[in-house]
Amino acid sequence: MKNATLVSTYLVFALAATVVNLGSQMLSIACYTGLYAVPVSMIIGTAAGLLLKYILDKRYIFKVETKNLAHDGILFALYTGMGLITTAIFWSVEYAFHLIFSDDKMRYLGGALGLAIGYVLKYQLDKRYVFQQAAAK
Repeated sequence: MKNATLVSTYLVFALAATVVNLGSQMLSIACYTGLYAVPVSMIIGTAAGLLLKYILDKRYIFKVETKNLAHDGILFALYTGMGLITTAIFWSVEYAFHLIFSDDKMRYLGGALGLAIGYVLKYQLDKRYVFQQAAAK
């Protein structure tokens, strides 16, 4: 895949995962407004976005075909592991916006900003450590 096409495809996938993440958070907040509503919504959104992004990245960005369910599980575990670093960035920015502004719209803006920063780093981590054989092609 040519560089410009790769970048634009990755951007579209990152935006799709961001919409799924933040949409899942909004749905979660609509269903549960208790004491831990914000952290619960962030966890639900992260899980939904992670799963979508893994499927899209594996197939269309890195063009990896897994050998079997075990191989797919190992790749997903590595992908998730790299995501822990970027999730810390995303959650920190989103939660900081939540604490500073006390407004859901600003929290979601912080979430989108944190995800954007995280996805830039995540591509580099995935390329080097998760899908390195595919990236070397």
